[in-house]
Amino acid sequence: MKILFDQGTPAPLRRELGSHQVRTAFECGWPTLTNGELLSAAEAEGFEVLITTDQNLRYQQNLTQRRIAIVVISTTNWRRIQPHAQLVADALEGIAAGAFVEVTIPSQ
Repeated sequence: MKILFDQGTPAPLRRELGSHQVRTAFECGWPTLTNGELLSAAEAEGFEVLITTDQNLRYQQNLTQRRIAIVVISTTNWRRIQPHAQLVADALEGIAAGAFVEVTIPSQ
């Protein structure tokens, strides 16, 4: 699966996602794109999933016509995410085009 990490998504998470192809918005040259521009660019480049920590994305964008699936992680803190990285990996299993999934990372 071709996955894009938004700004704020901890890059070390890519190691926990197995065989998925992961790139960051920065690596793609998109660090300053707005959410709508980023979603359009990602779809145009064939990304299937955007992983973000932007809790407001759902309310800022009309996602009904999007093909890209979106996974929102509840924190940017890698130390909190790391022991629960499997929750993110599990969210990717069977994810459908255009889906919106929230992954809540438990507090310590």
